Parts: sequence; structure tokens; C-alpha cells
Amino acid sequence: MAVVAAIPLLLLGAGAAGFAYVYGTIHLPPVPALRQTTYLMDRSGKPITELHAAVNRTIIPFERMPLRLRQAVVAVEDKRFYSHDGVDPIAIARAAWVDMQDGSFDQGGSTITQQYVKTVFTGSEPTLGRKIREAVMAIKLEHELTKDQILAKYLNTIYFGHGAYGVQAAARTYFGRDAADLTLLQSATLAGAIAGPSRYDPMVHRAAAKVRRNYVLRQMAQVGAIGEARATALSREPVKTVAPQVLRSPAAYFADYTRRFLESRYGSRRVFGGGLRVRTTMDLSWQRAAQRAVRTYLGGRNDPAAAVVAIDPRDGAIRAMVGGRNFRVAKFNLATQAHRQAGSAFKVFTLATALEDGVSPWSIWHGPPSIVIPDRRCYTNGAPWHVANYADEAAGTMTLAQATVHSVNTIFAQVVTQVGPENVAQMAHRMGIQSRMEPYCSITLGTEEVTPLEMTEAYATLAAQGVRHEPTPVAVVRGPDGNVIDRPVDSAGQSVLWPNHANMITSILEDVITSGTGAAAAIGRPAAGKTGTAQDYTNAWFCGYVPQLAACVWVGFPRGNISMRNVGGFSAVYGGSIPALIWHRFMSAATTGMPVQTFQPPSLVEFPTPTPSPTPTPTPAPTPTPSESPSSSLSPSPSPSPDQTATPTPTPSASPTPSTTPEPG
Repeated sequence: MAVVAAIPLLLLGAGAAGFAYVYGTIHLPPVPALRQTTYLMDRSGKPITELHAAVNRTIIPFERMPLRLRQAVVAVEDKRFYSHDGVDPIAIARAAWVDMQDGSFDQGGSTITQQYVKTVFTGSEPTLGRKIREAVMAIKLEHELTKDQILAKYLNTIYFGHGAYGVQAAARTYFGRDAADLTLLQSATLAGAIAGPSRYDPMVHRAAAKVRRNYVLRQMAQVGAIGEARATALSREPVKTVAPQVLRSPAAYFADYTRRFLESRYGSRRVFGGGLRVRTTMDLSWQRAAQRAVRTYLGGRNDPAAAVVAIDPRDGAIRAMVGGRNFRVAKFNLATQAHRQAGSAFKVFTLATALEDGVSPWSIWHGPPSIVIPDRRCYTNGAPWHVANYADEAAGTMTLAQATVHSVNTIFAQVVTQVGPENVAQMAHRMGIQSRMEPYCSITLGTEEVTPLEMTEAYATLAAQGVRHEPTPVAVVRGPDGNVIDRPVDSAGQSVLWPNHANMITSILEDVITSGTGAAAAIGRPAAGKTGTAQDYTNAWFCGYVPQLAACVWVGFPRGNISMRNVGGFSAVYGGSIPALIWHRFMSAATTGMPVQTFQPPSLVEFPTPTPSPTPTPTPAPTPTPSESPSSSLSPSPSPSPDQTATPTPTPSASPTPSTTPEPG
């Protein structure tokens, strides 16, 4: 060790010619880019989470490194830093002499500049050639940069333990504060850890860390940075750190979704090491409101879970996302990854298709308690399709608009045969549903499986008068230098539905809340929405919007289609119960202070005067038996239900059959 430490002295002793030759053959390479932590913030700049791999680093300018920290590091690592030219012959000679005297061979003579060169350029291989390169590069670096620039690079580079590289990450890791706010004791503790991040770890080895910290204080007193009396007084203080930081994001599911989004655009290496500053679209106050709304109605240990997604219909910005109860326990995002039957909430796509096909919302239809659809496209198991209303209730004669408000299955079964199930599937895709859908007739009753994010996007399309915006979790991405890299928000959007048709659907869905199955969702301002309940109360939905915000709530069990009974005071969970109540509570909070806007009323000119039903009179179906249920391998069960009541608690039949026993929404 002493021989290696004395290499620069030997090199200089070889003569000016020899030194000049070596100096000329060793070049200073470009400084490699350092891996930095990526930060996610909400739309107003509040922190959400940090993304980094093994290296947790945030580069800060010299001005944000407090004087007391710089003095502590220089005092203990390189007292003559501001007077030498990169290599300190005095320190090297002293280290060599001590090594030879005590035989320990562990004294270092490297300057701060040499340590930086070793960390960034040469590595720590204990060879003669490496040590010569280190010394020459240190001297050259001193001619290219000022002392303060070198010290700043050093303090942004070195390792402090616990994955923290650089003083900013170390300050956050050990003391929960920025480097600029470090106290003198904290600065001395970090300076002491440089020589041995594990040995002097203030979280694990407090006694050793205190001894080392006090040594730093004495060195600071020796060079005049602090007084001896103060150093003595401070040395009595215990070493204090914050508890190890387990980052608990206030929006963990959203943060993970955003991470996936960023990786798909920029790659994992840049996301986890590029030092990106990402301003997301999330509003943390709305996020907390959504979480509180879910806990209010589903706080029991054995209660179903819920997913909530809120989107700004004007640009697709995701404002809130509840994807489950606890991300640390279950990372599956119910808001984006759970595909579930939407029930009657899917009827809006049939309605949109009908309007586009020229069917008037005022057209008259007959809604018997049950019906047999003879259209061969709708056959299940080789037999005609049997459809029933909730509790086999007769709806009587009504308009298509009224059938939507009261979610009449037997009328929508007739409508889908007129407009074509394949066209309904196509309309759903246009409005935002990306999941694969089979064009069975039962699609009109919501048997196809979709995600809450998709449904929110589709309802946001209605709120935007037929303009679809791609949902995005990110507003602005900046590099570590602060320059804008990307603005992913889809501000322009794409028109997928004639505005007047979207406005007509909105007008109808307003009635769902004012006089239909969604009464529990009313928030005291113009709002539109639709309830949905899947077979046997296995999935329950409420999707709705105001002009400035669309949101969907799904309630169900994460592990599969399990009937939800006796939950939160309800004998069964349907769309107009807990989902509508969660939606009401969230939207009431989110719209506080938001200007009240009315929806654009539809033009009634294009819609003809009501006429008799345009479809053949349906044939009533006898009460079916379980054997008449369609095979799931041939066709999905046409069982999602109408939403016949908004507030009463229904008492379902004991053993509903999949093909004919719809549920309230």
C-alpha cells in the first residue's frame, strides 16, 4: 500500500522528461452521465413517488450544498484541497510513512480530486498503472475545473450507504431533509461516512458513527471551521437519523401505472436512472377524496374492493385512480387490469349505435317481463335467446330514452337486433373500450368484460360531446436540466360520435340521476350517469360525469365473480347502491369550488315524432329453467341487468338463472 501510495512521488523523481511523456499519453475522458432518480409529482408539483434502481441519486448545484457540509468533508477528506494541484505530496508521504511504521498499510493519501477520478474514470483496481492514471487525470482535471466545481461533482457522486449516492440522496435517506437544510451535526455525520459507508452507517452502527462524527468535528476545529469549545459540546450529542424510509406513495396504483407508461415511451433505463422530473395529471386532493369515499362505504375487512378512475374529458388527463386497498399487499390494479362485466352501464353503446342508425330516442317500444328473440344471430346453444327484466317486471310501452333511464332489458334486446351487435361492439371501441369483445347479442346487456379505465374513457367521450381523448397519466416530462422532453396529454382528441348524439345521450343520462336508477349519485349540479349490475350481483358499477370531469366506480371482489350480499347495510350490492354512493361522495368533493356548468342541450330537429315500435312484437318467453342457460363456451351469458330501483334494497330470487335473471343496477 505504501509503495502504491508513493507512486506519484517516484514518478516525479524520474525527471521532467519522464513525467512529461506519461502526462502526454494519459487523457481525461468525457465525464459519463450519472444515473439519477426520477421524481413523479401531481399536477401542482406535490410529490407522489421516486423511481430508481440500485442507484438513488439527485444531482444538486454547488449553491445548494451548505458551507458547513463542504467544510466538514474537506476537513476530514482533504485538508489541503484548496491549495494542491490534484495530488497532495505531503499527504502521500505521510500515508506512506505511517504505513511503514505500523505495518497496517491502510493509510490513504488520495485527494478529493483523486477520489472523484477513481470513482468516475479509473475504478479502484490496486495496480501501478491505475494509480498513475489516477494521479495524472487528477492533475489534468484541476486545470479544467475550479475547486468548487470539482467539490460539487465529488459530493454528487460518492456513495453514502443504503443506495444513496451524492449528498442530496444521503440527506433524504438518513435525515429526511434536503442537503441544503442539513445541520452541522448531520453534515459531520455524512462526512464521516464517506470513508466507510457500512462501517460508519448511522442507522446501523450508531456508536461507530458517533466516534467518526466526533473525529470530523475535531478536524473542523483544527482547520478553524468551528471553535474547539463548540466541537467539544457537539460531540456529546447522540447520533439521530430518521427511520428507514419505506416510500409509501399516496397514489401507489397510479404511480405504478405511470411508471409503466413512462417505460413504454422512454425505456426502463431512462425512467429509473435518467433523473426525469415528471408532472403527472393526478390531483392528489381528488385522489385522497376518492380513497376516502371508498373507505367510507367499503371499510370492512371482508367487504368487496372498489376501483375508481376520474378523467378530465377535455384532454384525457387522469385525475384520480384507486386500484385496490393496499399496493404492498396486492399489486394487481383493479382500475386498469381487472376485466369485468359492466352490466347495464354498457347500454350507452347500444343507445349511441341506435341514434347513429337513425333510431329516434322517442321511438316507442314495448317492454314485456320477458321475451324470446328469434334472430338467429342471438341463438344460444342452438335455441332462441331468452331475456327477462329484473324480477320479471313488465315495463309496458315507453320510449327508447325511458327504457335507458329505467334500464329495460327486454327493450334493449330488441334494439340490439335492429342495429346489430357487431355495430355495438364497434361503437364501444370507438368510444374507448380497448378490450376484445365478441359481437354476441348479449353485448347490449354488458356481458363483455371491460376495465374501469376503459369505461371512464368512454363516458368521458360523452362528456366531451363525442370527442375521444386518449387517457394519460403524464402532463409534462422534463430532463434533469429542467428542459421539457415531452407533453403526452392528448389535447386535440378525435371526434368519434356526432356531437348532437352525444348531447342527446347525456340528456337521457341526466334523467338516470334525477329520476332513474342513479338517484343516489345526485350531487346538486348537472350530472349524467348510468348504473350497471352483473349477474347475481358479482360486479356493480356507476359511471357518470359533469362537463369538466368523468368518473367510474366499480365494486366487486378482486379474486373473481363472487356475489356481493349483505354489504354496508344492503342485502345486495347493485349499481345504484354503493357504487353510486361512492361516486356521489367523490364527485361532491372533486367539484367543490368548480364552476357549475350545464350540458349542451341536444337539437331535437333531427329526431322524428314518436311512431309505433319499429320492431316486430316480441314473443313472451316462459319462465326458463336452469337447463336453458346458454353454454359459456358458445356464448356469454346474456344476464347483466336493468337497474329498476335507485334506493330500495332488492330481495333477489334464491337461485337466478344466468340467462334470464337480471339484477337491479
